[in-house]
Amino acid sequence: MEGMTYASFASFPTKSLWFYDLSPSSIITSHQKPYQNTLKSTFPRNSIFCASSGSSAGSVVTLLDYGAGNVRSLRNAIRHLGFEIEDVRTAKDILNADRLIFPGVGAFASAMDVLVKTGMAEALQTYIKNDRPFLGICLGLQLLFESSEENGPVNGLGLIPGVVGRFNSSNGFRVPHIGWNALQIAKDSEILDDIGDHHVYFVHSYRAMPSDDNKIWISSTCNYGNDFIASIKRGNVHAVQFHPEKSGDVGLSVLRRFLHPKSQGTKKPTQGKASKLAKRVIACLDVRTNDKGDLVVTKGDQYDVREHTKENEVRNLGKPVELAGQYYKDGADEVSFLNITGFRDFPLGDLPMLQVLRRTSENVFVPLTVGGGIRDFTDANGRHYSSLEVASEYFRSGADKISIGSDAVYAAEEYIKTKVKTGKSSLEQISRVYGNQAVVVSIDPRRVYLKSPNDVQFKTIRATKPGPNGEEYAWYQCTVNGGREGRPIGAYELAKVVEELGAGEILLNCIDCDGQGKGFDIDLIKLISEAVSIPVIASSGAGAVEHFLEVFMQTNASAALAAGIFHRKEVPIQSVKGHLLKEGIEVRI
Repeated sequence: MEGMTYASFASFPTKSLWFYDLSPSSIITSHQKPYQNTLKSTFPRNSIFCASSGSSAGSVVTLLDYGAGNVRSLRNAIRHLGFEIEDVRTAKDILNADRLIFPGVGAFASAMDVLVKTGMAEALQTYIKNDRPFLGICLGLQLLFESSEENGPVNGLGLIPGVVGRFNSSNGFRVPHIGWNALQIAKDSEILDDIGDHHVYFVHSYRAMPSDDNKIWISSTCNYGNDFIASIKRGNVHAVQFHPEKSGDVGLSVLRRFLHPKSQGTKKPTQGKASKLAKRVIACLDVRTNDKGDLVVTKGDQYDVREHTKENEVRNLGKPVELAGQYYKDGADEVSFLNITGFRDFPLGDLPMLQVLRRTSENVFVPLTVGGGIRDFTDANGRHYSSLEVASEYFRSGADKISIGSDAVYAAEEYIKTKVKTGKSSLEQISRVYGNQAVVVSIDPRRVYLKSPNDVQFKTIRATKPGPNGEEYAWYQCTVNGGREGRPIGAYELAKVVEELGAGEILLNCIDCDGQGKGFDIDLIKLISEAVSIPVIASSGAGAVEHFLEVFMQTNASAALAAGIFHRKEVPIQSVKGHLLKEGIEVRI
């Protein structure tokens, strides 16, 4: 995932645990320094901290990871396939590697800066020119090219002719390119064997284009407005623009074939038929502690999560890690966690939710989104925590995207008032550091009916269904604090502003429809999905497979999300996908 700058501290499972600091001290957030100082008191700078079970050289993978964003899922995927991990410490470690994976998270310029300053750029060039086993992922592919336009031009490693440029959104295609797309295989590549008819997961705003000068490298392309390079292969050198560690069984097969190039009986993906970008079906888990202190998945009707009984207990629909794992097996394209009680007292102390992410990412190899409490915070002792620190904990624990709600509303209101981007809001900070493709803004509006569109200063619609008193018009008032407080800003205005401030995706809820099972608010989703050029996720109201078809047929939504109907097993995910497929809507199988 390109578009991030690099952080310096990551915590990983202890079977093969390493610490390596490549980042400038200015990037280290204050709450990370105690950990860093503890390690440095025992180990010198740029040393490695290891607690490993030991393994033979044939089952070891060398990983070039300088600590930006979520690499935990890739580590878990590699271990899932039976390999141990050794992290690169010096340029010499690259040259000595038996097989090298470069996940390439971060902004192009930041990554190149690290590689050049540490001497790793030259080592990578030598390693690849010598035709050593190499797999680059996402930015790990882009860095092989001559240069990038991202905050540039910026020179790359110069191994493949071409310039990495931004997708063009003027032709109606949404940027970032987020979701499950098809590959067009250009030549034989052992790691892509049998996956040409399957979808793989992309999340990026920049891409390299095929040309006569680089066609000898190209093993597959993907079409998103135009054909761009999805993978390259030359000898033992491979790189992919998609994320195999987030592409389910298909992605695991790509990693397995790279790690076991001569293995027999390699598991093949089930039969598929992919041709373009698929519509996504997302499972959402509202997570909170119940009255006994246990972390449970719950679901409310218009945000009321308590049973209407004498005990008035929190509705318990299952355990979050177990449910997430089941939805992955059922075919969910993403899993979204909403932490609806966390971070009330201590944002960075919500260990149970962080542990949910860590445990889930061990066995769930599709994208994970988490939201709740991502904001600046000052604790009872006067210690200030930035939203960036809170988000960083989520990313290091296994999240691929974070969702911001109320804080984005306040930031948008301030921007509308001042017309000044301060860069201080949680939305702006996290988007700048981790890339807009890692930031989802959750919009929670209520429908307010009107006699005339001139009654408010906000964007109105002519309602498909008239109001209780025959009103023909409506606007959508945004809310904060779990729908409890209305704000003087419309959903249309908020969506436009958060896109400008750096959101990469919008999760669009409608409180009036939540828990009703009568279908999504088509008027709302159509309004917002036509107003922005970033992907929109439809949420709230699904009660039948037909509702998913309706939202995809009548709006520009890129994905549809549901919770209660999946938790209660009223509508299985595979039933939704089967119905969509039958009606001609492309989905991932």
